[in-house]
Amino acid sequence: MNYFSILKKSPLFSGIEINDIQSMLGCLDAVEKKYSKNEIILRQGETIDYMGLVLSGCVHIVKDDFWGNRTILSDITPSQMFGESFACTIQEDLTVSALAVEATTVLFLDIKRILNTCSSACVFHTRLIRNLLSVLAEKNLMLTGKIEHITKRTTREKLLSYLSAESLKASSSTFQIPFNRQQLAEYLAVDRSAMSQELSRLQNEDYLTYHKNTFRLKNNFTQ
Repeated sequence: MNYFSILKKSPLFSGIEINDIQSMLGCLDAVEKKYSKNEIILRQGETIDYMGLVLSGCVHIVKDDFWGNRTILSDITPSQMFGESFACTIQEDLTVSALAVEATTVLFLDIKRILNTCSSACVFHTRLIRNLLSVLAEKNLMLTGKIEHITKRTTREKLLSYLSAESLKASSSTFQIPFNRQQLAEYLAVDRSAMSQELSRLQNEDYLTYHKNTFRLKNNFTQ
């Protein structure tokens, strides 16, 4: 399958034309790999010197504690990247794992080839580094947003904080979230049963309506 249209959409290659992207992949030592549903792509405790760019499917960045409790840190979809922060550090063990949520194809890129000027002196190398810095900054902001959700005191407050942010991101009171119920509970670090009960209460109290992963918020209440 030709994935260059996906690469063109990636923030990493912003401002770079498809023909130029194609010529750059050799310089970046690009390797394409396929994964089955629920297969581990990167495992907590490993060290890496490459980052992944999702070509198809979906990847969850997860953290499991000593007792096997899982928290979803982020949802990575086609054209988005993962692992770049750890790949940029020197021999830093992964504190998270990357999991294929469904059949997934990932393009791995050698981070050293991005951070250091290649022998052929790619015209767009400076732009590539600038794009990578932009991605890192954006992910820091996203993690800050997640911290705002999970530091709320109650399950209700966490849900409303997250759903409000998703509504604002979609610029609509009706929107879809990228998680099923178990995944949403893991993302917000709450008990699934308690969260499902709270969602039912919020719907009964006319705060919102939902069906599967589609939500509609109502503005006739005060939080």
